[in-house]
Amino acid sequence: MTELTLAAMRVDYGAGGFDVDQLAPTWHEQLARWLAEAGAAGVPEPNAMVLATADPDGRPSSRTVLCKGLDERGVVFYTNFTSAKSRDLRQSHEASATFPWYALHRQVHVRGLVQQASYAEADAYWATRPRGSQLGAWASAQSAVVADRGVLDDALAAVERRFADTEAIPRPPHWGGWRIVPDEVEFWQGRTNRMHDRLRFVGDRDSRTWKVVRLAP
Repeated sequence: MTELTLAAMRVDYGAGGFDVDQLAPTWHEQLARWLAEAGAAGVPEPNAMVLATADPDGRPSSRTVLCKGLDERGVVFYTNFTSAKSRDLRQSHEASATFPWYALHRQVHVRGLVQQASYAEADAYWATRPRGSQLGAWASAQSAVVADRGVLDDALAAVERRFADTEAIPRPPHWGGWRIVPDEVEFWQGRTNRMHDRLRFVGDRDSRTWKVVRLAP
């Protein structure tokens, strides 16, 4: 693929406008609304979000995770607490995430402090996971360097033997949830001529009050 080909790639976002009077009363109700609309439109895994963190040296990392909780407190995802992302979050205490719904010419950006979800929340979600996913969480030392694929396959086989006679697999102590508690949530709607609509909920961390501002594209 040449640089010229990349330069020529262009989509005109001709969707309808999006203004303040179309927003739900709260950021989490608006996000839930757009999540539902993305799902109804057939967007694959509409709850997928790109999570960005930074290590102690300020080097950023991003990866896709699945949002598995949403309410007025924030958005929640689950992971191994020994993973690179968890190490970043323990150090910086902040993160951002983007829901990219390309087919709808929409994005939502969430940014704020992070906190560990309660063990009760983690247990409740863990119980809904497929057995294979539960076994994988026990088997994988997430983000650790391994010699080859065989190491992973052997680890999974060992875990399968360990829990062969266990009906309800317990949640690993090293696995749980993180909640992004936002102080900014931006709703982005693509418009023609790159004059996109950007409406941002801005919160005060102390009073937890919110205002809505419009940003230039």
